[in-house]
Amino acid sequence: MPEIQLVSSRRGAGPALVVIRQLDREGWAPVIDLLAHEREVVAVDLPGFGDSPPLPAGTTPTVQELAAEVAAWFSTAGLTRPPTVGNSLGGAVALELARAGAVESAVALSPIGLWNGPGAAYALGSLRIARTMAQALGPRAARVAGSPLGRTLAFWQLAARPWQMTSQAADGALRGLARAPGFDATRRSARTYRLTGFTPTVPVTVAWGTRDLLTLRYQARRAARLLPGARHVRLHGCGHSPMSDDPGQIARLLLSATTG
Repeated sequence: MPEIQLVSSRRGAGPALVVIRQLDREGWAPVIDLLAHEREVVAVDLPGFGDSPPLPAGTTPTVQELAAEVAAWFSTAGLTRPPTVGNSLGGAVALELARAGAVESAVALSPIGLWNGPGAAYALGSLRIARTMAQALGPRAARVAGSPLGRTLAFWQLAARPWQMTSQAADGALRGLARAPGFDATRRSARTYRLTGFTPTVPVTVAWGTRDLLTLRYQARRAARLLPGARHVRLHGCGHSPMSDDPGQIARLLLSATTG
């Protein structure tokens, strides 16, 4: 049983599909709207992000620990080995769940952990700077989010077309980044995380945006070498968090990857 109660929401009807969220909560919204026509989408916030409390004091939020927490949560949510998808940190968690055989299938969008040392320092350092900026903005976040230029400056590393985000989504993303209580500990832990290769016993899809400026292209090539049994997909015109760039493309991918 999990030591904390993860917060989740459900939308739609049909076979269950779990969406793992952290800093990308706002980006998932338009994809969930599309998926809900065919699936019951169960969106869960990782510990320390969104509305979920952080892990208990003294517990390091490694990717493996987060995956174990989600796997334990499945039973409390009435789910048995559900197909699961995540982006970035959530993508790495989805892959670790697939490694453990805890899911029926897994889709990882731009997962972390395929980086080398400099790549990890670059991505995690960029996120730390973004967090500092979001905290400094405070109540002025809405003003930045209301401007196409402001959205571009705030999210250029995460989205290929950040100016197309709605002001409400951008404001919510900035506020979520500023307040996430698990951000610092999870970022520190992620510095040493490296995905190791495995042969999936369930269908696994790894997808990378062709315009990802946070986890760079060499990491997609490394994913193909470490996971030769997985399906590898290029998301044309998408950035690191591709859901807001092309919700239709992401929804179609998830439906095809988690059918049967």
